[in-house]
Amino acid sequence: MTPDFPSIAALRLGYGFAPHAAAPGDLAAVMASVTEAARPDQWTTQAAADAQIQLAESRKALNAKEIAQEDYRRVAQGLNARRLEVLQRRVARALDAPCGFGERLVQFWSDHFTTVAQNPPQYLMAGAFVDEAIRPHLNGRFGDMLFASSTHPMMLVYLNQNTSFGPNSRYVKARPEKRLGLNENLGREILELHTLGVGAEYTQTDVRELAELLTGLSFNIRDPQRFRVQAAEPGADTVLGTSYGGPGTDGMAEIARVMGDLAVHPATASHIARKLAQHFAADDPPPALVEDLAATWRGTGGDLAQVHAVLAAHPALAATFRQKARQPFDFLIAALRSLGVTGEQVLAMEPSRVNQVMWGPLTLMGQTFGRARGPDGWPELAADWITPQTLSARIAWALRQPERLVDPLPDPRDFLVTALGGTASEALATAVPRAESVREGVAIVLASTDFNRR
Repeated sequence: MTPDFPSIAALRLGYGFAPHAAAPGDLAAVMASVTEAARPDQWTTQAAADAQIQLAESRKALNAKEIAQEDYRRVAQGLNARRLEVLQRRVARALDAPCGFGERLVQFWSDHFTTVAQNPPQYLMAGAFVDEAIRPHLNGRFGDMLFASSTHPMMLVYLNQNTSFGPNSRYVKARPEKRLGLNENLGREILELHTLGVGAEYTQTDVRELAELLTGLSFNIRDPQRFRVQAAEPGADTVLGTSYGGPGTDGMAEIARVMGDLAVHPATASHIARKLAQHFAADDPPPALVEDLAATWRGTGGDLAQVHAVLAAHPALAATFRQKARQPFDFLIAALRSLGVTGEQVLAMEPSRVNQVMWGPLTLMGQTFGRARGPDGWPELAADWITPQTLSARIAWALRQPERLVDPLPDPRDFLVTALGGTASEALATAVPRAESVREGVAIVLASTDFNRR
């Protein structure tokens, strides 16, 4: 069976069907969802910095016996609840989106530029990262998203850019006893993960030169200044044969220039085209899809709106139907959508309920929110997600949570159509009416291969 466009739009490009929202009927509706997703939420760098300051000052006051343990605990618990709110708001937007393609792209690009939060205030900063570096550029040029992501405080903190100083900078020479020096993390990840890709034609010298150009970039929660000339390596740096920086140049402008050049490099087009195709189509992506995406990238200078449109309209999505395993976050959103849960309901949940319905289950399924295993982000292959342990967690969620979220539960036969449209396999359509209870019938749909693959 060849799925129709609404099924492709809902199941392959979006987060699944929902009883309260019709699946988009054409490409224009799908692309409109990207424009909607580009609208920032409520998270800002300043709010995250204020939260970090609040926690630090409360801890200092506790150590000085200026406040009681209970007062400090109240501050910490409040910030922990806001950590959960970052997840709540992301889920709410995905649930309420008539078409989820834009929110799926937010998830894809946030993972491409992976950051990992280590504490509640950093979760707020991770929320700001998505709102300030990812969403505004969904319909823009990749070079702008690359620059915004690479210079955002969350990325600088995650990749230890705050510990990178030009070995010959004024800052280092004034502090010889501190043995400060270069940290190549950010430069390496920009070349290896964010642009050219592993195996592209760049050298360790390119990594080091880019890292030297990036010195001066740092973040301090009490100082909004993002670039400090005194910590930057003096002189020009050569990356892939092109010179950047040097006397009389602006440090941030030169960083923007190298990002722009890396963004339109042919290797970047090929690398990210394959990532997009693998994420949305198949673990072994169709070569025609990869090439069409790469050609559009090369021809438009990395215009993401045009690249996304080629992806959304490509016949390879129908040809590879159900060849991708839904990652846990994708499964959770699709399950909630199919049950008719709304963003308003999710935002109204108490912290303990958020843990029960979303945060804890995502962890058991192998995808703790905001905690990818490394800078290369979450894996794509089905074998990484469908294991005995993680599949058991999906089944447990399907058996326990729907009846706690929806009262009464839908008739399983109706729910089958709601969740999968007309794409259910004959085996599943036969099994659902034979369920011993409504609860088990709904669980059979949510735990099925049909539902867990897109």
